[in-house]
Amino acid sequence: MNGVIAGISYRALLGRRRIWLLIILPVVLIGLAVLLRLIGSDGENATITLMRTFAIGTMLPLLGLIAGTGVIAPEIDDGTIIHLLAKPISRPVIAQTKFLVAASIVALFAAVPTFVAAYLLVGLESGVASGFAFGALVGGVAYAAVFMLLGVLTRHAVTIGIVYALVWEGVVGNFVPGARRFSIQQWAQSIADQLSSSPFFSTEITLGFAVPALLIVTIGAVVWAGQRLRSFSLTGDE
Repeated sequence: MNGVIAGISYRALLGRRRIWLLIILPVVLIGLAVLLRLIGSDGENATITLMRTFAIGTMLPLLGLIAGTGVIAPEIDDGTIIHLLAKPISRPVIAQTKFLVAASIVALFAAVPTFVAAYLLVGLESGVASGFAFGALVGGVAYAAVFMLLGVLTRHAVTIGIVYALVWEGVVGNFVPGARRFSIQQWAQSIADQLSSSPFFSTEITLGFAVPALLIVTIGAVVWAGQRLRSFSLTGDE
């Protein structure tokens, strides 16, 4: 990891209007949890439904998209990536640093609010809060890697990422049984399920499949992004 690149990346993500996009979704999640608490719908079943549909199903991939593409896609679009590539820094190190920045941002804005929202509703009961928080953490890390890679591969990363997050992850991955094995949010839910003993929560994807899949996708995306950066010339042409 390169400290200078990390600092630049953090400032780019947290110093622009992206910070508001990163904040809005967690605030909505916690607001929904407070609302459910106020109207008395704060049981495990309602909590798990909120966590699955909004925290993991909607908020997590969108935060991953914002952070993952935000650490590198704008630099490629405006050409400033060339100045970075001209430095005597290994391009895989650049990709790894960008990934770590994106992953840490997703962990902060996804895993922490997920735990807070679930805790507001059911406390530490049945491990629901800790299970979904950890699921959001590992799923967010995978999303950060995938969307960072997408930012390197195409100038239409945000558009493609939104389609992927909303169509594949949100619709196909939830309603087509066979596609669930290839959905990051389903893998994240599998992790959450293993840490929770709630009778209202079960998943079809086994831990033996989810963990290797998360590792392969995350590591593979970061390595591919590093190799892809090697093909960028200092004139900005690929």
